Amino acid sequence: MTKHKEFAIPFSGLKQGKHEFEYKIKNEFFESFEYDDINGADINLWVTLNKMSTMLELEMDAKGTVNVNCDITNEPFDQKITSSLELVVKFGDEYNDENDEILIVPHGEHQINIAQYVYEMLVLAIPQKRVHPGVEDGTLESEVIDKLEELQPKEVKENKGNNTDPRWDALKKLLKDK
Repeated sequence: MTKHKEFAIPFSGLKQGKHEFEYKIKNEFFESFEYDDINGADINLWVTLNKMSTMLELEMDAKGTVNVNCDITNEPFDQKITSSLELVVKFGDEYNDENDEILIVPHGEHQINIAQYVYEMLVLAIPQKRVHPGVEDGTLESEVIDKLEELQPKEVKENKGNNTDPRWDALKKLLKDK
């Protein structure tokens, strides 16, 4: 995965203990994965790598916004997202990423590329249903909203008095007989 070189963390030269890395993630990152559900991104990512003698622990925390289209109006808006991921990296005979929390890299490997993990973590942080905040609080001025309100069925309230289905009267009588 050569197109994400900035996400390759060279751990072989690091001393044991915690090491901090910081990244700015923009829309180009998502485009490189051919993910086009967002219009833009401005996300800060902090990675803490804890190097131990037999394994590595990675803590990834992300916070920022992605610009997405509202599912109701198709109006673009900034959706706040936060996400975190913990990953344990162990050393083994061959590369294995089948487990979500444990990555096994071959002995002798000197760096780890976290781009795929970052991508999955961020995509999962974006809500499935995207609703513009202006739709929820009624402040969004949009042709789509106006049209939806115009086409909304009108409530017809008919006051029929006490006309009830006679089949229910026998049941109601049981309640009164207690």
